[in-house]
Amino acid sequence: MSFLRLSLLAVLFSYCTAAAMGQKIKEPALSTVGMTTRAFVDTARRDWQNLGPRPLNTVIWYPAAAGFAAKPFVATAENAAFFGDPTFGKFFAPISVAFDAPPLITSQKHPLILLSHGSTSLGLELMWLGYFLASHGYIVAAVNHHGNTAAEGRLLPQGFILEWERPEDIKATLTKLLADPVFGKQIDHVRTGAAGHSAGGTTVIQLAGAIFNSSALITYCNSPQSKGDGTCEPREAIQQSLAKLEELKKTDPVVQESVRHGGESHRDPRVKAVFAMAPAIGPAFTEQGLSAINIPVQIVVGDADDIAPMTTNASHFAKFIKGAKLTLLPHVGHMTFGSECTPLGKESLDGCRDTSEVDRAAIQRQVEKQVLAFFESVWITQ
Repeated sequence: MSFLRLSLLAVLFSYCTAAAMGQKIKEPALSTVGMTTRAFVDTARRDWQNLGPRPLNTVIWYPAAAGFAAKPFVATAENAAFFGDPTFGKFFAPISVAFDAPPLITSQKHPLILLSHGSTSLGLELMWLGYFLASHGYIVAAVNHHGNTAAEGRLLPQGFILEWERPEDIKATLTKLLADPVFGKQIDHVRTGAAGHSAGGTTVIQLAGAIFNSSALITYCNSPQSKGDGTCEPREAIQQSLAKLEELKKTDPVVQESVRHGGESHRDPRVKAVFAMAPAIGPAFTEQGLSAINIPVQIVVGDADDIAPMTTNASHFAKFIKGAKLTLLPHVGHMTFGSECTPLGKESLDGCRDTSEVDRAAIQRQVEKQVLAFFESVWITQ
């Protein structure tokens, strides 16, 4: 769920079907969708306050056992760590799920998709996609990225500047899911993929093997070519965050440990394919930094995106990732991939407003089918 178009969101936030490959995809029967949460933690990393292990608050969608009714999901103050401020619920269209229902147990294991939200947002942003995939037999999990999520009530410069921590969140969440007593035995280890929006799109590309290059990003944003590029805006806020991070690098052991891993690959070989929606921060990834990717990658972006403009972001990734497929959606903006909004949301929030040519619900239905077709085509080759 993408909330107000926070200023920091600008810092980080071809349809290849199996039929086109001469293969026919069989869609599973629709299932009632269950939804639950897990308060995972990564004991190998500290939280940004250095008070304990890194939190991995995760939302899970899945085929629910028969006999459990679906009801419109409503966030509450009790589950704010997963779903954020419940007063924002009135701005977004509800989706009906069987909350905390047991999963459907079958003889065949379920494919798993890990979701990564945009900068300053939270996993609930992509509930529309998680719900759709779960209704088609998938288990889907979305982690809230610590320090860079609206669910925590405050944003930290470490959370969105140290971008390589986000793929590590996904990797640790995957490990926890495979060991989970309820879902672990139901997950197909071979059919595992990832999808994300905005900074989340960049996160899953890092899972595929892309290497983040801070110097390349800073060089670009200091160049004349970056003028008017939303990738480098708002410049004053970015400079303040970078300055704060420089201070922390001198004294903060958690930041110091993170920086030591900044130029490394964060590839997870368990992830077999990735789908990126309006990926951001393209100038931080050089041709060399994208050259190691050797799994299927598909990218979709709108040509009206002024937060992560396609030329320096989606098109850049597609150009240098071997075999990547790029789909361009006319008139679509960056936030079209966020939650569907109520009339009140469209009236109140910038992030809910699309151009008059765009029907957000229709675009998301189109993207859902594209995502499903993409992953199903990958599984056929496994």
